[in-house]
Amino acid sequence: MNGSSVLTGKRAVVFGAGGSIGAAVARRFGAEGAEVFLAGRTGSTLAAVTRQINESGGRATGEVVDALDDTAVDAYLDRVHREAGGIDIEFNAVGPRVAEYGNGKPAVELPVAEFTVAQAVLTTQFITARGAARHMVRQGSGVVIFLTGSPARPHVPGSTAIGAAFAGIENLMRTMALELTGTGVRVVCLRTAANPDSRTILETAERLGARRNLSRDEVLAGFAASTWTKVSPRTEDTAASAVLLSCDDARMMTGTVHNATAGVCTD
Repeated sequence: MNGSSVLTGKRAVVFGAGGSIGAAVARRFGAEGAEVFLAGRTGSTLAAVTRQINESGGRATGEVVDALDDTAVDAYLDRVHREAGGIDIEFNAVGPRVAEYGNGKPAVELPVAEFTVAQAVLTTQFITARGAARHMVRQGSGVVIFLTGSPARPHVPGSTAIGAAFAGIENLMRTMALELTGTGVRVVCLRTAANPDSRTILETAERLGARRNLSRDEVLAGFAASTWTKVSPRTEDTAASAVLLSCDDARMMTGTVHNATAGVCTD
């Protein structure tokens, strides 16, 4: 664990904690002193991340939970709240594989079924945020962190499905923040850009490369070139942003998007 421990005493739930971004966020939360509750679909990956956090001096437990099953999510959050004594942070990094939602295909070539699959991202964000917020309202404190990517603000072709889902998430975040005014609960969104060390972006680069006759590395280099920093954010950068939004120093932030896209899209 590092020396700052800005989340000491916090209880954080991370959905999709076995994936690239979810795991990075869970590890960073643990390193910053939070007790971390990891939820995801694959027991083996959850166990690996849980073990990493505990072996590094943190506190973590993992459980297999389907974030599209609202009954299962509510039951899980009820248990966490009861056993931990509260929920201070909720973060969701759940998402389907890029092949399932046709990432890289233009809208006119995109089957309705693939467009619909991407909207599951919005649905899981709603289910988990709603469940966590109910507990936070009763305790009078907490922060719900939604996750989106730069396609929420269209800037590249081929992101029709996921872009629509991300835009919907950002609208949902603002609506929830408005509705929870005065409850002590903050609702924010973390918008990142292509994290080249995540499985999703590596798979996206493969698909785009095949369509454009480019190598994966050439596609990833293009992502980096599209940023103002000329360096793509990595999963550790996204995790650092999640910590920033979670800590008490961000207590004035609600109903807003933290733009961590390195200038890929502006507000």
